[in-house]
Amino acid sequence: MMPLWWPLVLASLLFSLGVYGVLARRNAVQVLMAIELMLNAVNLNLVAFDAYLRDVVHSGQVLTLFVIVIAAAEIGLGLAIVLLVFRTHAGIDIDEMIELADRDDIETAKEAGAHV
Repeated sequence: MMPLWWPLVLASLLFSLGVYGVLARRNAVQVLMAIELMLNAVNLNLVAFDAYLRDVVHSGQVLTLFVIVIAAAEIGLGLAIVLLVFRTHAGIDIDEMIELADRDDIETAKEAGAHV
């Protein structure tokens, strides 16, 4: 039997790469891909613990299927939003999407001294 720490180390590396991708990237498609990477790391943990604990009802695998379905819906909706923004603004840079925010939030951020 494979030791539990192998998939846990791999999942932590995948999750760390995903967090870096979300924090460092400015392209919306790359951010969506980083989120998918983090969700896949969670799926790997769920399946690894399910196999390690020898769960009779395979709840880790069932929960993994739910996460995959949610991720597919998230990426479909996210790409639709990105395509709509690209068509209207000719770019998908996250920093330039401030126009999509609520006007009250923008004014509150300006009053607080944030760079908007």
